Amino acid sequence: MRDRLDAFGMHEIDLAAGAVLEKGCVYIVPLMESLALKARVSALANPKSSIGRLDVFTRLIADHSAVFDQVFAGYKGPLFAEISPRTFSIVVRQGSRLNQLRLQRGNPPATDTQLRRLHKATPLVAGGDGGEADIDQGIAVTVDLAANGGQGSPVGWRARRHTDLIDLALIDHYRPEDFWEPVGADAAASLVLNPGDFYILASKEAVAVPPDHAAEMRPYDTRVGEFRVHYAGFFDPGFGHADSGGAGSRAVLEIRSFEVPFALRDGQLVGRLVYERLAGIPDKLYGAAIGSSYQRQGLMLAKQFKRRRREGP
Repeated sequence: MRDRLDAFGMHEIDLAAGAVLEKGCVYIVPLMESLALKARVSALANPKSSIGRLDVFTRLIADHSAVFDQVFAGYKGPLFAEISPRTFSIVVRQGSRLNQLRLQRGNPPATDTQLRRLHKATPLVAGGDGGEADIDQGIAVTVDLAANGGQGSPVGWRARRHTDLIDLALIDHYRPEDFWEPVGADAAASLVLNPGDFYILASKEAVAVPPDHAAEMRPYDTRVGEFRVHYAGFFDPGFGHADSGGAGSRAVLEIRSFEVPFALRDGQLVGRLVYERLAGIPDKLYGAAIGSSYQRQGLMLAKQFKRRRREGP
């Protein structure tokens, strides 16, 4: 990476006192952390939830790796992040947390048979069309365009194209209407995605992750459509689970359509959750007890925006 930076870098930015990362630009940042993995341990990375909800495209890079967001087993060396704000220019500083890493040993993703057994023992999704869970290389998640919050309630948010900066360190600070436009579905409970626009929508299903599992939503599946769902696709153990006070947590969907308009209808399949068994039950579960921002969420923007109503299902 250092060789590539010498070849392609244009100028350096000091993050110690804070700096602006402009939308439409690409930045490479050496991370404060490095890795020394054991021979059978690899790693996977993805943006943190708030970063995905701000449409900040963030990918992890390791030396001599052929792909983004994956670190091969036994890696010892530095880490870098490629950061590209797509919609909002952001303020970051040394110590800002944009992505997260999980360590992996073996092949933890559950097979469809294992997933059916897990869902029968501990329901992983609830709601939706009320039928049997759709399990096929993951468990299906559908989009909610029915405006169940009442007449006039938005089914989603579309990012404004011209806004002020967002300082990642400011929590519950910005007025949503200064950065977002509420989106409503039409009379047929459908919504047409404009190419290039960024949307925040919610799933019809309430999602639960048992304490001994984690989950990830596939970010892009051509079998579903030409759009990307969920930059920050990682669901922590305990998310939405009753044991950590999260019954009723919806999956917030970060959606961007590619090239052409795409019509979504209420209840349409938009992604699949893949569950992974953990090596053990963690000491801390996702939830209010550890200050988690999105437990029991409904249609919820990033934590930098003010909450003006209960964001429940």
